[in-house]
Amino acid sequence: QVQLVESGGGLVQAGGSLRLSCAASGSRFSINVMAWYRQPPGKQREWVASITSGSAIRRYADSAKGRFTISRDNAKNTMYLQMNNLKLEDTAIYYCNSDAMSYSWGQGTQVTVSS
Repeated sequence: QVQLVESGGGLVQAGGSLRLSCAASGSRFSINVMAWYRQPPGKQREWVASITSGSAIRRYADSAKGRFTISRDNAKNTMYLQMNNLKLEDTAIYYCNSDAMSYSWGQGTQVTVSS
């Protein structure tokens, strides 16, 4: 069973940047399409971005296009989300999981964007 640990969140001013990390245990990480999700306050969890096992295909929600970049390092069993030009509406708890949400959810990492 893959276990997921998200990190890298924090408090940042609008327009700033953060880089999130998702560390995964287990050998299946490298073969899975992985994704980032987020849950804004009082709202349901939503998909943010996905990346295929070899990083050839990356997909983004409209809200993330042009500002976020998803990447992964299979040798380190780690996935990343570089977030630039952050907006107030990016405030959320960010989670990682497979594209099919196959694994138990981690604790997430809080991102708070202030004005």
